[in-house]
Amino acid sequence: MRTSILGLWACTWTTALTTSTSGLYSLIERRLPSHSGQFEFHLEEAHNTSVAQNSKYAISTASNGSVIICGGSLSALSVGLRHYLSDVAHVDIYWFIGNELDKAASPLPGINGTITRQSTVPWRYFFNTVTFSYTTPFWSWKDWELELDWLALHGVNLPLAWVGYEKILLDVFQEIGLTDDEILPFFSGPAFQAWNRLGNIQGSWSGELPRSWIDSQFELQKQILERMLELGMTPILPAFTGFGPRALTDLYPNATIVNGSRWEDFPPEYTKTTFLEPSDPLFADLQNRVISKQVEYYGNITQFYTLDQYNENDPYSGDLSYLRNITRGTWQSLKAANTAAVWVMQGWLFYSNENFWTKERIEAYLSGVEEDSDMLILDLFSESQPQWQRTNSYYGKPWIWNELHNYGGNMGLYGQIDNVTIDPIEALASSSSLVGFGLTPEGQEGNEIIYSLLLDQAWQSSPIDTKQYFHDWVTTRYSHSSNCTSAPSLPSSLYTTWELLRTSAYNNTNLKSNAVPKNIFELAPNITGLVNRTGHHPTTLNYNTSVVFEAWKFLLSAAEEKEELWEHAAYQHDLVDITRQVFANEFLSAYNTLISTWNSSTPSANTTSTISSLSTTLLANLQTLDILLLALPQFRLSTWLESARARAGNNTQLADFYAYTALNQITLWGPDGEINDYASKQWGGLVGPYYGKRWEVFLDYLGTVTPKTYNATVARDDVKAVETAFQLTGLRSALETNGQEKSVREVVEEYVLPFLRSIGLL
Repeated sequence: MRTSILGLWACTWTTALTTSTSGLYSLIERRLPSHSGQFEFHLEEAHNTSVAQNSKYAISTASNGSVIICGGSLSALSVGLRHYLSDVAHVDIYWFIGNELDKAASPLPGINGTITRQSTVPWRYFFNTVTFSYTTPFWSWKDWELELDWLALHGVNLPLAWVGYEKILLDVFQEIGLTDDEILPFFSGPAFQAWNRLGNIQGSWSGELPRSWIDSQFELQKQILERMLELGMTPILPAFTGFGPRALTDLYPNATIVNGSRWEDFPPEYTKTTFLEPSDPLFADLQNRVISKQVEYYGNITQFYTLDQYNENDPYSGDLSYLRNITRGTWQSLKAANTAAVWVMQGWLFYSNENFWTKERIEAYLSGVEEDSDMLILDLFSESQPQWQRTNSYYGKPWIWNELHNYGGNMGLYGQIDNVTIDPIEALASSSSLVGFGLTPEGQEGNEIIYSLLLDQAWQSSPIDTKQYFHDWVTTRYSHSSNCTSAPSLPSSLYTTWELLRTSAYNNTNLKSNAVPKNIFELAPNITGLVNRTGHHPTTLNYNTSVVFEAWKFLLSAAEEKEELWEHAAYQHDLVDITRQVFANEFLSAYNTLISTWNSSTPSANTTSTISSLSTTLLANLQTLDILLLALPQFRLSTWLESARARAGNNTQLADFYAYTALNQITLWGPDGEINDYASKQWGGLVGPYYGKRWEVFLDYLGTVTPKTYNATVARDDVKAVETAFQLTGLRSALETNGQEKSVREVVEEYVLPFLRSIGLL
C-alpha cells in the first residue's frame, strides 16, 4: 500500500523547481567562501522530475581533497552538505548564533570510503502559520537568508511561504471594486497578521496598516521565493480562505456571507470576521483571482496552497452535509484555479475545538475533497496531541507528522526526545498515508537541538540514539576550529551538561504538561492559579530542578578549564539560556515558600520579616536576570523593538506604530489584555522593567494585608496599571537600556554568582 501511495505522489506531485545546483554553490559562497572550490555537487538525473519521493545522498572525498556530494534531489544534496560539515568538519549553522560554517578547518578533513543516507519520508515541512507573527514579522532579508540556509541544510523541502499575502488580497479586492478605504482597515498590524489571515481578528487597535508595509513585504516575498526555489524547496503559497472586509456585503448584497464567532473575547469590532461561503460563486471567482495573481507575480512555482477556514472558530453549522459542502466548494475552487492544486490544511482545529469536531464531522468535512491526493494535512501537534490516530490517518488523506513544541515563542528548557524519535518512526510503519515529518513551532526559540532532532530523524529509518546525538551536538557546537582535521578536544563537563539536560528537561513524558513551560514570573502576579498549570502553557516542571542546576555548574566549570569558551558564541548563548532557567526555577521555589508562609499563620514579626525577605529575593532575582539577559542581543527586548522600527525607515510615527504592535503582542496581546502574557518572553528590558515592576507592586500590597483582608480586585488593579503604562514606557525603556550591556562573563562574575551565593545555592 505504501509503495502505491508514494508512487502516485511521485507521478502527480511534480515540481517546478530548478534542477541546477547553482543555489548550493551560492550557499557555499555565502557561508564558507574560503572553501568554495572544495565541494562538488552531482544531481542524479533520474530523480530530477519530482521531489515527492524519498531521496538519497552519498558523500566521498576525491583524490584532490574535494568533497563530492551526490544525491537524488537538491534537498538531499543540502542535507549531505550539512552532514559532512557537522559530523566530519564539526561546524554548523544555528538560530540566534548564526553561521559557524566558515570556521571549518583548512584543508577540509577527508572521508574514508563513502557515507550514504536515504530519507524516510519525501517531505520535510517547516513553519506554523503563526510563526510569521511570533518570530518573523519584522525580519530583514538578512534574517531570511540565514533562515532559508538553515532550512535547506536541515533538509526542509516544503516550507510555508506567505509573507506579503496582503498585497495579493489588496489587488484582488481592488479588482472587484472595493476601495483602499474599505480594504486597508480590514488588515491587522504587523505583529498580528497571522490571525487576520486565519479569520480570528480584523483591523488593528493601534493604527492602520500602511501601503508601504504591504509593498515592502511583497518585495521581500519575491526574494524569499526565489531563494527557496534555488535551494530545492517547494513553497506553500496562500489561497483565498473566504475572509474579507465587511464591505463585501455592501458590494455583493446577495452573496452568501456569514460572520465568524467572537475569538478570545476580543471586542466585536476586532473579531467576528466576515466569511464568504465557498458555495457562493463569488468564492470561486476570488479564489481564481488570488491564485492567478500569484502566478502572475511569482510564476507557476507550486501546487501547494495553505488554506485554514476554522482556526479556533467553529463552522456556521455542524450538519454533516453542510461540512462536506464547505470543503467540496473550497476544493473545487482550488482545482478550477490550478488543476494541480493541493490543499494544505492544519489539523489544529480537530484538537483545539475537539468538542465540535466529532469523528463523524471530521470524516464528513474531509470527504468533500474527493481525491485524497488533492489534500495534505498537517498533524500539527503530533508529539503531544496527535490526531491522526483518532481520525484513522485522516481517512486516507496524505498527512505530515509535526513537532509543535512551543506556544507563543515561550522560553524554557523543554523537550520530548522519545516522542520525536520513536513516535514518528512508529507512525510511519502504521500509516500508509504519512508522507512527511515537519516542525510547526509557534515561535522559534532556544531549544534548537530538539527541532534539529526531528529533521535529522527524517533521514534515519530507526529511532535516533539520543545519547549519541547529544554527544555529537556538543562536539560540533563548541568546536573551536583550527587546522586540526580530527574531532576537537573539549572539556568533559560540556558533555556532562548536555547529558544531564537530555535526561531531565529534554525528557518530558508527562503529556499533561505538553509544551515549553512558562515561568510564573511571566504571568500576572496572584496568590493562586500560577503554579502547577498543565496543558500547552504549563508552569509545572516535570524534571528535578537540582539536575538542571548541576548541569549549569558543569557548563560554568567548562570555561574554567577552557577559558576561550567565554568568547565562543554558542557557549555564551547556552550559558545565558541555562542560567535563565536556573533563575526561573529559583523564582518558582521562592514564590511557593512566600505564599505558604503568608497563608500558614497569623501575622507576627517573624512571618512579616520572612515575607519581606522573600519578596526582596524575588525582586533581586528578576533584576539580576534582567542584567544577564541584556548581555546578548538575542535575549533583549530592544532587539525585537528595533527590528520593528527598522521596517518603517525614517518615518518616526510609523516606527512607533510598528514597535507598539510588537510590544503589545508579547505583553497584553490585545487592546485590553485579551490573551495577556500568551507570548511572554524572558528578555532583558522586559524581565526587570515589566515583570519586575508587576511583582513589586503586587508584593508591596501583599505585605500590607493578611489572607482575610486580601482583595483580589485591588491587587489586580495595581498590576494592571503597570501593564497599561508599559505599553508606552516600555518602548522608551528598552531603547534606553540598549548599549549598557556587560559581557556574559562580567555579568556572571559580578551579578549572577553573588546572587546565587546570597540565597545559599553556592
